[in-house]
Amino acid sequence: MAKEYDVIVIGAGPGGMTAALYASRANLKVALLDRGVYGGNMNNTAEIENYPGFASIMGPELSEKMFQGATQFGAEFVYGTVEDVEVKEDGTKLVKTDSGDLSAPVVIIATGSVSRKLGVPGEEEYSGRGVSYCAVCDGAFYKGREVVVIGGGDSAVEEGMYLANLTSKVKVVHRRDQLRAQKILQERAFKNDKIDFTWDTVVEEILGDGQKVTGVKVLNKKTGETSVIDASGVFIYVGSTPMTEPFQNLGITDEHGWIVTNDKMETKVSGIYAIGDVRQKQLRQITTAVGDGGIAGQEAFNYIESHK
Repeated sequence: MAKEYDVIVIGAGPGGMTAALYASRANLKVALLDRGVYGGNMNNTAEIENYPGFASIMGPELSEKMFQGATQFGAEFVYGTVEDVEVKEDGTKLVKTDSGDLSAPVVIIATGSVSRKLGVPGEEEYSGRGVSYCAVCDGAFYKGREVVVIGGGDSAVEEGMYLANLTSKVKVVHRRDQLRAQKILQERAFKNDKIDFTWDTVVEEILGDGQKVTGVKVLNKKTGETSVIDASGVFIYVGSTPMTEPFQNLGITDEHGWIVTNDKMETKVSGIYAIGDVRQKQLRQITTAVGDGGIAGQEAFNYIESHK
């Protein structure tokens, strides 16, 4: 038998924790379900300085504070990997996980996204042996050495600056001729003597000696010239892929896998909401995920009240 709740929140990142807070504070029985530690991608962020109330705070510390708030009104944290979601004829949602089934009239999807891979030779081979998608996780292994950062958005620049505090040189490779990151981040990066930029360039291959990364082979798209950049580590930040595979049967995603919602966080399936980075949206930040979570938590209460 499935364990019954009023609301099942799938994903315990900032959006999911906020939704659990709002729903449980409305005296609903809430399951906050995640396959790993609460906090999501915040746990991989060294320093957060754009979340209101804190001039600066470490990602794991903010995760802990949010979790304390999310569970203070009785929301239950449940471990499990979601395998499927079924909608019954009476509107009940059955969430199947590898550790048992849960059911509720309302499901809030907050599964977020994962780092996109380049898909070039050497990436898989040297993953964990010089190829990384998390500077906070792996940067300490490269103290005093040279590394390459691939990308030009906020994450690439922020993590590049973090790595500059540890390494001897950070070489940022970007396929365009200018960064997409926020201007304040760009200004800081350009002022940092330990950060160099290579423009209009794409990575063709990640090179290694069979044991570890030794560099990257790159192609300048304007000149057609190839060259090798020597490096001990390669940090990849080229976008994200939504974590929506278990929900494909619901018909709530766009052609790229992002979940489509309205401004109430409602999907096309009644009683199923989506929030945070998994949504089709422009700005994916902690603040926007929290805003989504507050709306969905309140809408969950409204939904249950209207179906009594």
